[in-house]
Amino acid sequence: MAKTGKRMSSALENFDRDKDYSLDEAVSAVKGAATAKFDETIEVVLNLNVDPRHADQMVRGVVSLPHGTGRSVRVAVFAKDAKADEAREAGADVVGAEDLADQIQKGEIDFDRCIATPDMMPVVGRLGKILGPRGMMPNPKLGTVTPDVAGAVTATKAGQVEYRVEKAGIIHAGVGKASFSEEQIQENVRTLVDAVLKAKPQAVKGTYMKRATLSSTMGPGVRMDPQSFTAA
Repeated sequence: MAKTGKRMSSALENFDRDKDYSLDEAVSAVKGAATAKFDETIEVVLNLNVDPRHADQMVRGVVSLPHGTGRSVRVAVFAKDAKADEAREAGADVVGAEDLADQIQKGEIDFDRCIATPDMMPVVGRLGKILGPRGMMPNPKLGTVTPDVAGAVTATKAGQVEYRVEKAGIIHAGVGKASFSEEQIQENVRTLVDAVLKAKPQAVKGTYMKRATLSSTMGPGVRMDPQSFTAA
């Protein structure tokens, strides 16, 4: 069994790992345990009663957090001519067409999110095996295939978060930094959870959100009572 570090041991003394805390209690505990020398990321993990192997139980979407993520996101845009200029003016980090596709095929992926205009999808489609596994493939349902590239770039830079359920029915998402105030983290968590609740598949019966956990990069996970913040 792996040994528990001093920082983790100290953090574990302040709360009961088997108890479900309210959102405000969890945020307070996680911030108190975030004592690393860097600004730790605050992450929420949602365990859903879904089986993503079935298409009608997939939960995926994007949501703009009111206080952003505190993380700098590099955005690549597939666009030509005037749309390429719009993307650059909006702050896109990488803009191109066939040349960008060539870079990606060579393994040069210096970005976190990918956006494309509809006319560029024949080019982007060839990159599915590369971008798909990384969760970067542009998708109309996520607003990343759009003629409004400027709006998409601005939203992404402002703190838009993409969430997607994994094989075990779990969603991981960053909701801020340890330097955020407790109120900012709480509002970001509620916004994310609200989006996930609205994305509940009709095929799902019974309890949809089974468990929720909040943690920082180097800290322990604090279990939350979903009812303490989903009801609101």
